[in-house]
Amino acid sequence: MPKQIAPYGSWRSPITARWIVADAVGLGAIAVAGDDLVWSESRPGEGGRTALVRRRPDGTTLDLLPRPWSARSRVHEYGGGAFSASRDSVYFVDDREQRVMACALDGAAPVALTAPSARRHADFAIDARRRRLIAVCEDVAARPEPANFLVSIPLAGCEQGATLVSGHDFYASPRLSPDGTQLAWLAWRHPNMPWDATELWVADLDPAGSPRDARCVAGGSGESVFQPEWSPGGVLHFVSDRTGFWNLYRCDRAAGVGSAIEALCPRAAEFGLPQWAFGMTTYGFADEHRIICCHAERGEWRLARLDTRDGSLTPIDVPFIGFSSLVVRGVRAWFVGGSATEPAALVELDHASGEHRVLRRSASLELDPGYVSTARAIEFPTGSGGTAYGFYYPPRNREFQGPPGELPPLRVRSHGGPTSATDGSLKLPIQYWTSRGFAVLDVNYGGSTGYGRAYRERLNGQWGVVDVADCVAGARHLAAQGLADTERLTISGGSAGGYTTLCALVFHDVFAAGASHYGIGDLAALAADTHKFESRYTESLVAPWPAGEALYRERSPLHHADRLSRPVIFFQGLDDKVVPPNQAQAMVAALRAKRLPVAYVAFPGEQHGFRKAETIVRALEAELDFFGRILGFTPADPIEPVEIENFPGRRR
Repeated sequence: MPKQIAPYGSWRSPITARWIVADAVGLGAIAVAGDDLVWSESRPGEGGRTALVRRRPDGTTLDLLPRPWSARSRVHEYGGGAFSASRDSVYFVDDREQRVMACALDGAAPVALTAPSARRHADFAIDARRRRLIAVCEDVAARPEPANFLVSIPLAGCEQGATLVSGHDFYASPRLSPDGTQLAWLAWRHPNMPWDATELWVADLDPAGSPRDARCVAGGSGESVFQPEWSPGGVLHFVSDRTGFWNLYRCDRAAGVGSAIEALCPRAAEFGLPQWAFGMTTYGFADEHRIICCHAERGEWRLARLDTRDGSLTPIDVPFIGFSSLVVRGVRAWFVGGSATEPAALVELDHASGEHRVLRRSASLELDPGYVSTARAIEFPTGSGGTAYGFYYPPRNREFQGPPGELPPLRVRSHGGPTSATDGSLKLPIQYWTSRGFAVLDVNYGGSTGYGRAYRERLNGQWGVVDVADCVAGARHLAAQGLADTERLTISGGSAGGYTTLCALVFHDVFAAGASHYGIGDLAALAADTHKFESRYTESLVAPWPAGEALYRERSPLHHADRLSRPVIFFQGLDDKVVPPNQAQAMVAALRAKRLPVAYVAFPGEQHGFRKAETIVRALEAELDFFGRILGFTPADPIEPVEIENFPGRRR
């Protein structure tokens, strides 16, 4: 059939906002419970609750937690590590009260292990010999800021867990040796983030389970350590970026000092991730000498088998380019994998034969390939004379094409973090735009992970400069190639990506409009009013506070709103503790004062990142409606129009 000719942005697409959230789930952590598999699912259709799902050996699945139970930790606000599994039980954090609960696999009702309090928990290690959990604990009632430490929680239940380790500002990854005689963990101090400098500690455990002779075996200033794990034979392994890339190492525990550390597979590749949440994994042990791992080279991820005896790294051929939550037991491995053409899925792999099967899809609806735009990894010159990276998605719709001589509008996506990254796996919100006639550029600006520590540190002291310049350079690069309309370049981002978006609109004149999702407008307000985990983050990204107050003001879009001349739409969760609502509200007030077109969409009950189906739908549709009215096209979708203040155009 000949394609219909219609303006870009106005194409009819089956990938609607409601289709995206219909029966969709966010697949999270994975654990092995005896012969069963347990994983977490964030369910927008159930108010954003996180369910725990059990899969029996015969393939039957069932929810372990009936509504309204939700397994989510709020340590560091971002959480993660909210559950762990033994042969017969699952231990999880109840989202509502942040109590630690035990849930037997036989279907019995959850039982509380901790009493209601101001304490939060995450990242459990099960100490079966001593009938306890070892966990990260955050006491949010402590002053002047929450206190973090490692605790022991008896499985019999008690009022409060006993403190095992304290003294650092942050803790993560408590890991018990196979024989139960040693405990390893990560720790770090302000102003570092875990990708800046962490320390790997090991302590012997006495018969009662108390740590003795604690010593730091790796890490420190300028070295980030990630995911400590004990091999089946009791050798401590970890990931470190001491050479500039996150590589795998092992440490002879008999020596227990840095001189006994051995690199397993030195190369310019990343085997680690920025620890934004607890429980992140990129490798696991098939046996004492074989590790199944995922790694990134120039931002592109692969799965491989590492032989620790000779350092050989053998690729495993699977059709996935994004990996998370990797768990390995013997010949089998499980992970959440994303491909270029299919939504993310929970995958079981026989790494000996290479055969894999999908156990659970994040979206059950079939996606017509005629509407799927596949990512193309691109590199482009940036303002500093270096190179930046991204993934380009052309418009694609089997029914439509643009008018002759017309170029598509471009939506530049700036990821959050800013120390994070994007990949080329299929993301349905991006397909929402490309199937309607937008080109999309998903940018891994300087500061992103996946390209080594030097690229990550391009952003140090330059937040609001390097990231913005790279997004601007990427948009100009595509426009110069004739892939986007210079007059219809837009930018959108969430959290730190929202800050990059606002900076791009204030300090540059490249973009016609922008969308800020829970973004930052005032850096000084962020430094004074955010959670403990990120409370010193801006010291490396911008300057020490308050000594660098002038620079904070210089880099804050709010204080330069007089330079803003482009329409902006803001989306904000009213329960956000990471970027409080006053950030968006101050920016909206500044645009109102200038009588610039502005829209503000607030969501009661939403936190940092949107979890409810109705919120996700409204945010997608409202942004499309906003850009349509600003850029001059009419979406094919029946959308409730967003209220745009100071906009001369008619309300649709």
